[in-house]
Amino acid sequence: MTRLIPRLLLLTIVLIGCGPRGQEPAIGEGFVAPATLNLRKDLGPQQPSVATVKHGERLEILARKRRFVKARTSSGAVGWTDGELLFGPEKMEELRALARQAAALPSQGRATVLDALNIHTQPGREAPSFDQIPEGGHVDVVAHRLVSIPPRLEDWSLVRASETKAGWVLMRNLVMAVPDEVAQYAEGQRITSYFALGEVQAGGQVKRNWLWTTIAKGQEPYQFDTVRVFIWSLRRQRYETAFIERKLKGYYPVEVQGVSQGAPSFSILVENQDGARYRRAYRFDGNRVRLVSKTLWTPAPEQTAASGKENKQQATAPRTFWGRLSRGAGDLRRRVFGK
Repeated sequence: MTRLIPRLLLLTIVLIGCGPRGQEPAIGEGFVAPATLNLRKDLGPQQPSVATVKHGERLEILARKRRFVKARTSSGAVGWTDGELLFGPEKMEELRALARQAAALPSQGRATVLDALNIHTQPGREAPSFDQIPEGGHVDVVAHRLVSIPPRLEDWSLVRASETKAGWVLMRNLVMAVPDEVAQYAEGQRITSYFALGEVQAGGQVKRNWLWTTIAKGQEPYQFDTVRVFIWSLRRQRYETAFIERKLKGYYPVEVQGVSQGAPSFSILVENQDGARYRRAYRFDGNRVRLVSKTLWTPAPEQTAASGKENKQQATAPRTFWGRLSRGAGDLRRRVFGK
């Protein structure tokens, strides 16, 4: 009996070290980056898959071999995968923070896609895609970034797929969901934001008045160069332009208020020739649009302090797997508001 006690103690220590029910102990944790990821029985592409995990799922890291990791799922399945397809708790929280900030930003309009479109963690092709907008699916556009992909420039849009999911997509693959009877007046320009400015009863039909912004060619750091208001003419039974202003350097967000109260107004952020930015506020009265105020826009102190560095970096694509997601989350506000 005396000899048996040390053996029982040793067995107990071994079992405790192996974790619950004798499981191999974890040496770390990671979260799935792509939309789906296969865990394989052993190293090698021909190895059978033991589990398929989805974006954001937590995995326990059991072992590392060069760039590969042995991981365990919440259900207990164990397999190998590329460690670069996982990211740590800090990066996962940054992505969640980006989604929270995107949820707080005003929508610049609903957009749809003609073909399935990948959502990326950063505005760049090298950034991992973690979800996909299905064909015909809709998202809210909330921000824009011009990215340098040598030797070309690309426009990327930050989209909100839900209150808890946001990411970046190529802007050219989005189509703003403006009704065709209005979109036909785009004259080849890209619609970058749009808003309803109330309704008109027209012979038993409901027609909406519309505000939109457009850009002629894209690949600019600003988001629009023209703003236009369309009204439904009861006499001519067609849409007509009530207000238009061209040759602007306009930035998100375009803001609209008072529509539900029957007193719509809107404001736009525009850069003057001297580089100063002003928020112009307009009131929509009947069929007329008039300017009611023009206020100098001043960024927050932390935006001013970082603006030089940000302006230098904002057109640079991420060069690593994860890129600079922390910059995407922490500095989202100043990019949206033009800094």
